[in-house]
Amino acid sequence: MSVLDNVDAATNLAKNNELQLLVFRVSEKKDSAYYAINVFKTREVVEAKNHYLTQIPSPHPLLEGTIILRGLQIPILNLPAWLGVTLTKEEIERSNILVCDFNGVIIGLRIMSAYRVIKKNWNEMHAPDSYRLKEDGVVMNDTRLEDGSLCLILDYEKLLADVLPQALVDIDRDTELLKEIEIPDKLKYGTVLVAEDSKTAQRHLVQLFAKANIDMKLFDNGKKLIDYINELDETQIDKIPAIITDIEMPEMSGFTVVKLLKSNNKTRNIPIIVNSSMTGDNNKREAQTLGADGFIDKTKSHNVIPLIASVMQK
Repeated sequence: MSVLDNVDAATNLAKNNELQLLVFRVSEKKDSAYYAINVFKTREVVEAKNHYLTQIPSPHPLLEGTIILRGLQIPILNLPAWLGVTLTKEEIERSNILVCDFNGVIIGLRIMSAYRVIKKNWNEMHAPDSYRLKEDGVVMNDTRLEDGSLCLILDYEKLLADVLPQALVDIDRDTELLKEIEIPDKLKYGTVLVAEDSKTAQRHLVQLFAKANIDMKLFDNGKKLIDYINELDETQIDKIPAIITDIEMPEMSGFTVVKLLKSNNKTRNIPIIVNSSMTGDNNKREAQTLGADGFIDKTKSHNVIPLIASVMQK
């Protein structure tokens, strides 16, 4: 039985502000760290020795090459090296490939071993300020396993931005798209609220809004955004043109943000766009069921302002 078997449905998790994580290690050393990734970004774990690695000319040393899996050519990224761990030839032979799906971009992460799947509530996910102070930091947040061991959740979008930048958002396309649309006055002169915990995604959104000359206010997670809105009076709330939220965030998921805002008479009419790297149909359907007005994947974030304008004009 695969370690990824028996994963709960995304909809059930969303309703309870929960997530499931695949826990893994990148080293065989006894004191090596545990890392995790949302199971809905994973496809399967395969043994590295069973798949021939074709080396390719690459501008980045972390791009090891590609393998062919089920007819797909998949780039393999050296996750241990990104984390400062060097594997021996023998360890590489024993290692595994974690096949992941980021916004439809399929990649393989080299890991040593998949440990197991765990379920957590988003309020059990913590994002210490020490992670956020480093612009080049690779850790997003952490949680604890049953035995008290620390488990780190990485900024996989940063890894993609470092190694495969062409797979991410094209900032320059935003300028061209904005020429073709009419920006509503409420959007032009208002401040869009954004809940996003990835520094890489934050940077993209800041650049996009700066190019469009539209104000935005960033929050590191959904709870901070909700707390901010709860302090506003109705006149101030009426001036918010739109809200953008990620799904995966510590303390409060984007699904919970949507659910709380759409069930509140004061905020239910504010357009909400879900901006996520978990682009499966289940997540899109759940966002729509909860009342989100739009869904955009992070590789196409250059479309987010035209999408907001379109939703506001309905």
